[in-house]
Amino acid sequence: MSQLTIWTLDWVPDRPRGFVRDLRLRWACEEAGLPYTVRTIAFEDRATNHLDRQPFGQVPYLDDGVVEMFESGAGLLHIAGKSETLMPTDSAAAAETLQWTVAALNSIEMVTVPWWFLKISGAENAGLTGWMEQRLSRIEEVLGEREWLVAGRFTVADLLMADVLRVPDVRAFGHRPATEAFIARAIARPAFAKAHADQMALFEVGDATRS
Repeated sequence: MSQLTIWTLDWVPDRPRGFVRDLRLRWACEEAGLPYTVRTIAFEDRATNHLDRQPFGQVPYLDDGVVEMFESGAGLLHIAGKSETLMPTDSAAAAETLQWTVAALNSIEMVTVPWWFLKISGAENAGLTGWMEQRLSRIEEVLGEREWLVAGRFTVADLLMADVLRVPDVRAFGHRPATEAFIARAIARPAFAKAHADQMALFEVGDATRS
């Protein structure tokens, strides 16, 4: 079996630490017990220094032998396909897991990310707040009825949904106790703690090289 390689930046400023999306792939590997290495690209010229691997100049991207992938969602599904821990083998449950994984990206993150960008730019009510409130209210209703999204257990769908929802400004939006409990359950998992600590440690090494 080839060893997975996750590519990320060698350093980022304080604010995005713990939220750079290589953490999603690290977390998935930790949950599944899959060996992986992390390699880095330079932060300073990140917009152009890896366009051959990521056409939008973003991270993460993933190597798995001859397989080379970009986009965190695609990488997550690739990793999940290697382990029943993250992807059920039952066809109906697998389809539902895929459905909720895509929903985290297309129905939730598609709204929360632009809302957050507008908020930090001082235009937080620029037409997206009501839309986001509607989406977050719906996921609150769903999570009020179940511990995890699919099959009565943690899957890649929960990993991604929790990572989308744990962004501080999104997490603090409104009163959503079921969502908060879901996030707390997810990030209390040892695999998340390991992935988060390792990402933070990497960027702290970057601090030392810049001091």
